[in-house]
Amino acid sequence: MKKTFKLEHPKVKVPRIVDSIRHDIKKYLTKERKSPLPPDAKYWGFECRVGQSEALAESVPLQSLSSSIDALVENGSKTVYVEITPKPVKANDTQSRGERY
Repeated sequence: MKKTFKLEHPKVKVPRIVDSIRHDIKKYLTKERKSPLPPDAKYWGFECRVGQSEALAESVPLQSLSSSIDALVENGSKTVYVEITPKPVKANDTQSRGERY
């Protein structure tokens, strides 16, 4: 998922737009977690990037994705870029599973 969300709308307030962004992310994660795993994988891991634009996006763990979006909104950003890439995690990988979004 690579998407840029605009935070300005003539009729919709910013908190409602942020809720919509979170809903889209949750829906995408749910869909990807249901997709079949490769034979050697144990579960789906996600690499996340967030920023004002694709060029300014920084890597963040899935657990802090929501707080990163909140920080951008508090800083007065007019757009939020979110990139989430699913990757299969093998049983012997050291990456922790982490919390659900």
